[in-house]
Amino acid sequence: MRTVDVARRAGYSVQQVRNLERDGVLPPARRTATGYRIYGEIHLQSALAYRALAAGAGPIEAKKIVRAVHRFPASRALALLDAAHARLDAERTDLRLAQEAAQAISSEPIADVRASDSMSVSELAAALGVRPSTLRHWDAEDLVVPDRDPARGTRRYTPAQVRDARIVHQLRRAGYRIAPLRALMPELRRARRLEDVAAVLAARDAGIAARSRALLDAAAALSAVLSLAGDR
Repeated sequence: MRTVDVARRAGYSVQQVRNLERDGVLPPARRTATGYRIYGEIHLQSALAYRALAAGAGPIEAKKIVRAVHRFPASRALALLDAAHARLDAERTDLRLAQEAAQAISSEPIADVRASDSMSVSELAAALGVRPSTLRHWDAEDLVVPDRDPARGTRRYTPAQVRDARIVHQLRRAGYRIAPLRALMPELRRARRLEDVAAVLAARDAGIAARSRALLDAAAALSAVLSLAGDR
């Protein structure tokens, strides 16, 4: 195959195919007497495996896995692939815990509370198992904004704010970045709707499922690469 043939079949540009060869994702191509590259099935399958692995595990891990096929015994690539699956499994576990926690936390009553029920930064940090600096960071990012003691200016978290901190903590554990949470939390503070949390978690679930499917697709191409590499 020519470079353009591999590019078309793998869904890449000609330059991207050359870059993949340069980066070791594709083994070195043979050259004609005039210097044109000649690719084979192993190059196409390597490109397809990388494309699917990048969607499932990220481009850095994808390069590591496909390079390992060409440079090391098959066990190295298989171990890296197992690790990618294990990370997804851990994300699924964290997501399930976050869904259960959000359900429980959002149903907790926060009315008829006393001022003495408020918590300091150190008290809430200890309760959540995070550092006080984490709570201060959430305050700076407008995720969980506590009240201030009028006399001393210290942070005090009302029961409602404690609940918000627990939701943020669970969502962060489930892998949510600061920016999406910053957009979500003001609405949660206004509406107190469990549906909003559920929708975010459902989107995360769909993302994990898509990455898992990508790893499944990558397995077929990677198996072909392993077989072709063995033949070589």
